[in-house]
Amino acid sequence: MQAAVSVTPSRVPELLLGLATVRPVFIWGAPGIGKSSLVRAFAESLGLECVSLLGTQLAPEDLIGVPQIRDGRSVFCPPEAIARDEPYCLFLDELNAATPDVQKAFYSLILDRRIGGYELPEGSLVIGAGNRATDNALARPIASALVNRLTHIHLEASPSDWLTWAANNGIHPWITDYLTDRPDHLWSKPPRTEEPFSTPRSWHMLSDALHSFGPALDEETLKIVAHGTLTPAHAVSFCGYAKIVRHAYGIEAIIKGDASWPRRLEDRDLLYYLADAFRGRLIKDLPASKEQVSTAGRQTAFRAKSLLVQLAEISVEVAQTVIADDADGQPVLPAWFLVEAARDLPRLVEARR
Repeated sequence: MQAAVSVTPSRVPELLLGLATVRPVFIWGAPGIGKSSLVRAFAESLGLECVSLLGTQLAPEDLIGVPQIRDGRSVFCPPEAIARDEPYCLFLDELNAATPDVQKAFYSLILDRRIGGYELPEGSLVIGAGNRATDNALARPIASALVNRLTHIHLEASPSDWLTWAANNGIHPWITDYLTDRPDHLWSKPPRTEEPFSTPRSWHMLSDALHSFGPALDEETLKIVAHGTLTPAHAVSFCGYAKIVRHAYGIEAIIKGDASWPRRLEDRDLLYYLADAFRGRLIKDLPASKEQVSTAGRQTAFRAKSLLVQLAEISVEVAQTVIADDADGQPVLPAWFLVEAARDLPRLVEARR
C-alpha cells in the first residue's frame, strides 16, 4: 500500500490513543523502523499486556481454535493466548504476510472483536502491522474486505525521533554522534538482493556489538560488524568516522590545511568518509546563486577546488563522489560552482606539477 500521508514515530502514540481505542488500526512501514516496539510501548503506557501473533507463523486453527464436543455439539475453543478474561492489546504482527486463509480468520476478530463464541474483553485493542510490497519483504495483498475493516497509519523513519530515543536507551555514542551528523544514513531502502541495509533496528544491533566488544574492538572486526548490519556505503562511512574518533582526524583540519587527505590504501574507508563530509560541508556553505557569494564564500570555493584536485590525485573515483548528482540524477552542488570547477581544475592541476 502506498502512503498518502506518512507520520513519524513520535506521532504514533497520540494517533493510536484516538484510533485504536475505538477501531482496529494497521501500521504500515519498512522493516526495522520500530513498528513492533511502538505498539508494545503504547500498550504498556495503557497498562495493557501486549499479546503478539506473528502472521507468518499462524494457521487458521491457531485463531479459530479446535472443535470440542459439548452437550452433543461441536464448539470451537479459541487458543489460550487469545481467550483472556482481562482487557489486553492484541498485536497482529506481519498480518499482511499471512496466507489468505489466515487473513480470513481475522475478519470477525477485527470487525466484531469476536472469534466464534469468544468476544474480546471490553477495553481490549486490536492493532496490526506489516511491511509494504515495495519493501522487498514478504507481503501478500490484503483483500479489500479486510482493508476496509482497518484504519491505516503509514510510518516513516525519523532521525530526530530515533536519536531522542537513543539518548535514553544506551545506544553507543559513536552511533548517536555519527547519525547526528549523517541523519540520512539512519534508513535506506531495502535492496533487491540478500544483503544488510540500514534501519533503526540495524543501528541498534551495531550498537549492541560495539558495547559487546568494548574498547578493544580492532578495525578489522569493526569492518566485519558494520558491513554485517548496515548498507555497504554506510558501513564504509561509519568505519571512516570511527577512525576519526580514534585518531582525532577530521574534515575541519583538512579544510584549514592542518592535515591532508589520507593516502594509505588501508585508509580508503576514511577517505570516503572525509570526502562525504566535505561534500556535506560544500552543500551547506555554498549558496545556490553566484550573486549571493560573499568574500568568505569565494575563499571557500577556491579552497574547495584545490582540495578536489588533491583528492583526485589520490583517487579520481572518490573525488567524483564529492561533485556527483544525487540518486535521482539531480545536481547537489550549486551549478555555478560546478562550472567554475570544470573550468579551473585543469589549471590547478598544472600548478601542482
